[in-house]
Amino acid sequence: MSESLLFTPGKLGPLTLRNRTIRAAAFEGMCPNNNPSQQLRDYHVSVAAGGIGMTTLAYSSVEQSGLSFPHQLWLRKEAIPELRKITDDIHKEGAAASIQVGHCGNMSKKSVAGQLPISASYGFNIYSPTFVRKMRKDEINNVADAFGTGVNLAREAGFNAIEIHAGHGYLLSQFLSKYTNHRRDEYGGSLENRMRFMSMSVEKALEAAKGDMAVIVKMNMNDGFKFMGGMQTDDCILVAKKLESLGVHGLVLSGGFVSHAPMHVMYGSMPTKTMAYYMEPSIIKPLAKYFGKMLVPTVPFKEAYFYEDALKFREAVKLPLIYVGGLVARDKIDMVLNSGFEFVAMARALVNEPGFVNRMKQEGDIRCNCEHANYCIGRMYSVDMKCHQHIEGELPKCIKREIEKTKQH
Repeated sequence: MSESLLFTPGKLGPLTLRNRTIRAAAFEGMCPNNNPSQQLRDYHVSVAAGGIGMTTLAYSSVEQSGLSFPHQLWLRKEAIPELRKITDDIHKEGAAASIQVGHCGNMSKKSVAGQLPISASYGFNIYSPTFVRKMRKDEINNVADAFGTGVNLAREAGFNAIEIHAGHGYLLSQFLSKYTNHRRDEYGGSLENRMRFMSMSVEKALEAAKGDMAVIVKMNMNDGFKFMGGMQTDDCILVAKKLESLGVHGLVLSGGFVSHAPMHVMYGSMPTKTMAYYMEPSIIKPLAKYFGKMLVPTVPFKEAYFYEDALKFREAVKLPLIYVGGLVARDKIDMVLNSGFEFVAMARALVNEPGFVNRMKQEGDIRCNCEHANYCIGRMYSVDMKCHQHIEGELPKCIKREIEKTKQH
């Protein structure tokens, strides 16, 4: 295949990647007791060995209060030694290492967060299900400070970059969206006020980065719904411009709201029977099994599903943009890079095939073997993220039937 941008170096602030590929920050579910594991290490090292420019450890919380799952990473001092082993091994394979940091807000669970979930405003989260408490101003300051602390911890652990999660309806996104932010103080009302907490958190991270770590932000291009205050493209472009003015080194352009439009994040069908099968017995298990399709409606999958929205952001800002969403084939990857995006990020393609980047380099115009059955998503909330094609042993018949029904070639 003729030369393309894909295998040329690219810069994110002080960081240069060997090529234009990034393993997107998709929840691995590989951190039992909120600690990094050998499984997490093996997976990210395999992606690094597979040719990726940078691999991102996902969904780590900057505070215990931001945890949703017992197998979710909590970025704290005790985790540093094992995280350092992971980053050392990633670097040995020639890739850079990034860590996504955030706070789940109203998606947190009291059993692991140690307290009632907190958010921009009081409310009830049906997906947990749980009541949610409005954050006090001192808590807002403390969580913003925790993003700065997270950068220092990440540096100690050997990471080259930090990705702040300000999308998908997690805490920073909950402040941005009128759907979840009903405050009447300086953190609510106007978009400028609703951006205040995000800006504080980003400023703390940039200050701690000291110019030697890349700071990127994952943000929504829209919340995936128009009524009840969901963020739309015009306001999200203003958020992107605000982040650019703050000096972040890149933006990951995504969309969706996990507590209202979850499949707008990932597109496709949620395998609710798979999700229910792996859940611990609870009130949610039968709801997921029998009413899951009503609670999590399908959003039809197509390759490069965020492309048209992302082009609007490419026109609006000048900083490096990282495209994510539905990239499983070389032709669409080259299309995105040729449209002015500096990097492409992939998740499900690299769960299916950690060596996909190297295979593209060797074979050219190819597609990975991902079938988008989303089995990996269905099980990650209770077990880990793993492709159904790599499961040892026989899957239950109900899951096999669901895979055949939902997979897309």
